[in-house]
Amino acid sequence: MARILNIETSTMICSVSVSKDGEAAAVRESNEEKSHAKKLTLFIEEIMDELNMTFDAIDAVAISKGPGSYTGLRIGVSTAKGICYAKDKPLIAVNTLQSMAYGLIHSEEIKKYPEHNDKLLIVPMIDARRMEVYSAFFSSEGEFIREVKAEIIDEESYQDLLPNHKMIFFGDGSDKIKEVVKHENAVFIDDIYPSAKYMAKLSEAAFNEKNFEDVAYFEPFYLKDFIATVPKKNIFK
Repeated sequence: MARILNIETSTMICSVSVSKDGEAAAVRESNEEKSHAKKLTLFIEEIMDELNMTFDAIDAVAISKGPGSYTGLRIGVSTAKGICYAKDKPLIAVNTLQSMAYGLIHSEEIKKYPEHNDKLLIVPMIDARRMEVYSAFFSSEGEFIREVKAEIIDEESYQDLLPNHKMIFFGDGSDKIKEVVKHENAVFIDDIYPSAKYMAKLSEAAFNEKNFEDVAYFEPFYLKDFIATVPKKNIFK
């Protein structure tokens, strides 16, 4: 049985859990925008105190690797690496979209659909600004059917799939689909979002398989290059 510290900072949500044997034992999270830098280490400290654990007692640190926010991912990965270096713990990387898919698969909502249905596509989405999203397709068992992509959403999106597949869209990027895609096979779920509690089964499986990252060289899965924005107001005037 592994005890794993799971960290999720790929979107505006700052989330931490400690899992035992693939189940979240305690969770802390906030959807306050731009709160990662001030809340992440606080949440980690609180959750360790709640469980009366020290960092020596954990077996690994798991990070949600993206895709997602450049800044959020950097903060999460830097924190995870710091703990791994300090305590000589292995680092595990979990795909954010796959973690979201597992969140849906183990929710009550999925019970409305056949458990093993080849025509069911699970489609988590993360907002990538404007009309673009990060998305992937998963089976009802959480296996990749289509790899992660950054794609622009319009009226023609998924029209080749929807006539023959029930597609479940969720995540903050799915609002863009809801606005433009109208089809009886398009299902929208509002309350599944990136969370450290959904990472538990994936991080446990990775630990058991010894699927660890190189702490020194690991980088988040940004998917797109970081683009710096220019402030509208010159603060040096």
